[in-house]
Amino acid sequence: MNDLTQAMYAATRLIFSADALLVSIIALSLKVSFTAVLTAAIIGFPTGAFLAITRFPGRQMLIALLNALMGLPPVVVGLLIYLLLSRAGPLGEFGLLFTPTAMVIAQAVLITPIIAALSRQVIEDAWREYEEQLRSLGAGTLAAARTLLWDTRFALITVVLAGFGRAAAEVGAVMIVGGNIDGVTRVMTTAIALETSKGDLPLALGLGMVLVAIIIGVNLLAHGVKLTAQRFHG
Repeated sequence: MNDLTQAMYAATRLIFSADALLVSIIALSLKVSFTAVLTAAIIGFPTGAFLAITRFPGRQMLIALLNALMGLPPVVVGLLIYLLLSRAGPLGEFGLLFTPTAMVIAQAVLITPIIAALSRQVIEDAWREYEEQLRSLGAGTLAAARTLLWDTRFALITVVLAGFGRAAAEVGAVMIVGGNIDGVTRVMTTAIALETSKGDLPLALGLGMVLVAIIIGVNLLAHGVKLTAQRFHG
C-alpha cells in the first residue's frame, strides 16, 4: 500500500469515525460561513432590490461598481479588514482581530457584492415583467420590492447558495484576519493549507473530501431549487 493510498484510507477513517478535531474544524467553518451569508443577504437583498426598482442619476455606475466588486481579491479584502481591526486601526479597540467574528466580516465583505449583484439582476427581470401591474395597484417602491423579493424567492435562494459556496471555499482573507489559530479560528480551507504544508495528509484529505462534498451538495441543492422554481412558475 503506497503513501497516497494509506493517506486516503486514514482520511476516510477520520471522517467515518467523526474525529473530534475534524468535526470541530467543520463546525466552525459552517458557523462562520452561515453567519457571513446571512449578514450578506440582509445587506445584499435590499441593495439589489433598490437598484433594480429605482431610477436615479449614477445608477448604472453603481451597478457597474457592484459587478466589479464581485471579483474582489480575497487577500486584498483580508488585508483591508486586518488594517481596520488591528490595534492601530479604527476598530482595533474592539479586539476582533484573530477571532471568528473577523472571519465573518471578511467573508461577508467578499460575498455581499455577489448577492447584491445577482439579486439585482433577478429582481430587475421580474420588475420588467410586473412593473405595470404593480404600478396600477398603487404599489410604492417599498411595497414593490417586498412583492418582488417574495415572488423571486426561489431564484434568490440559489443566489444565497452561490454566496455560501464562495464563502465556504475562501482561504486567503480568513487566513489573514483569523490567524488560523488551532481551536479558535482554524476552518477547513486554512486547516487544509496548514496540514498539507506540515505533511499531515490524512487530516488535509479528510477535510478536503468534506469540503468538496459540501460544495457539490450546495450546487445540487441550488439545481433542485431552480427546478422547483420552474415547476412553480410553469
